Amino acid sequence: MLPPFDPWLTSRIALDAAAVAHAGVQGLAERQSRRLGELLRAAVRGSAFYRRRFQGLDLARVKLDELPAVRKAELMHAFDDWVVDPALRLDALRRFTADRSRIADPFAGRYVVWESSGSSGEPGIFVQDAHAMAVYDALEYLRRPAARSLERLMNPWGLGQRFVFVGATDGHFASTVSIERLRRLNPTLSLSLRSVSFLQSSEALAAQLDALRPTVVATYPSVALLLAEERLAGRLHAVPQEIWTGGEELSATRRGFVQQALGCPVVDNYGASEFLTLASECRHGRLHLNSDWAILESVDAEGRAVPPGERGASSLLTNLANHVQPLIRYDLGDRVRQDPDACPCGSALPVIEVEGRNDDALRLGRPGARAVYVPPLAVSTILEDDAGLFDFQLVQQGPCELLLRTGLQGKAAVDGLRRARLALSAYLQHLGAEGVHIHCKSGERECRGASGKVQRVLVEPT
Repeated sequence: MLPPFDPWLTSRIALDAAAVAHAGVQGLAERQSRRLGELLRAAVRGSAFYRRRFQGLDLARVKLDELPAVRKAELMHAFDDWVVDPALRLDALRRFTADRSRIADPFAGRYVVWESSGSSGEPGIFVQDAHAMAVYDALEYLRRPAARSLERLMNPWGLGQRFVFVGATDGHFASTVSIERLRRLNPTLSLSLRSVSFLQSSEALAAQLDALRPTVVATYPSVALLLAEERLAGRLHAVPQEIWTGGEELSATRRGFVQQALGCPVVDNYGASEFLTLASECRHGRLHLNSDWAILESVDAEGRAVPPGERGASSLLTNLANHVQPLIRYDLGDRVRQDPDACPCGSALPVIEVEGRNDDALRLGRPGARAVYVPPLAVSTILEDDAGLFDFQLVQQGPCELLLRTGLQGKAAVDGLRRARLALSAYLQHLGAEGVHIHCKSGERECRGASGKVQRVLVEPT
């Protein structure tokens, strides 16, 4: 059975998204207001969680910022009451995502399902119906960064292009599910759209990319940095025409280094498991929020709105596309600043700056030997997927010294750290990092990065 896809609905939403370019600020506000009203009515009608949450409120008059905020842990605890379809039950979805052979299979014949990592300490499961996927598809196609705009205009279907995603390929993660879904919906993409695991040595990764010769590589900034270093070292020969990044903070320094080393443009986007395509770059390199389908409130530590031009302590997401699993003022955790000035590109979509995940890459190896580069998301994948440890922080304290700590205590901490140490040791040996010592501590609080999120992987200054 094919994954959910409604071509007519996708086309209609795409036409509306294209019209936003000419609708102006007022047209955006009208779309937002109408879709928010539809979302609130759907949530109260179908979700027992939100019926209790909004009891006594006049939703026709209430303002969004008067509604209570929610967090992932709270929603996951009440999952079966949160979703609007009785066919969606957390136990069944957990069994579904535990089976890696079912990536991109439709759940209950009509839903796309993916899981989030535990970067906030709480893994999540997110369900999309055909309508939500139509919104994501339309936004991805129309607003995905295009460094070579003229070529993209002349070749809208990407004929002759070879796309490679480099990331975690063995789990039900949003990127992996999305790519496999496209391959199933269009079998002609089976050779031109590939996924490559970043859970391999840098030499093996470079060799695989050389064999595939991608024209576009989609990955994380930390992995793009690895590819740039492999290119400079003469181990990566295939050079793509574009690098697409997302999932981590992309600094100007990183972008400049990657562009110079690989000789191609780097274009960034901002997305999350909770909303696949939140913002995309314009030709001026600025991130535009897809505010016709997503509301992102920048708030201070007390949950109060911060004015444009100031960076908040967190952000609250309202997903206007997904009525199956309503997300209303959901604490996303990223620190966001909305630019008070209009963008020179002329788009009415607001410009934002995001401080998201900013973990460090590990460089392990004895003095005098070539260091083994380990992307932070690869570390998280091993500890979360293979060891089942979500409450952790890994600190590099020396060339071959790692400290793995968790806030867990008692038997749960002992068992979790034991599994994690074995899994991480085996992975590092596989990469060629020999003689690495992993010290474990339990009952310790983690350090938080500038984004406000727990910094899962960090390197102590020497």
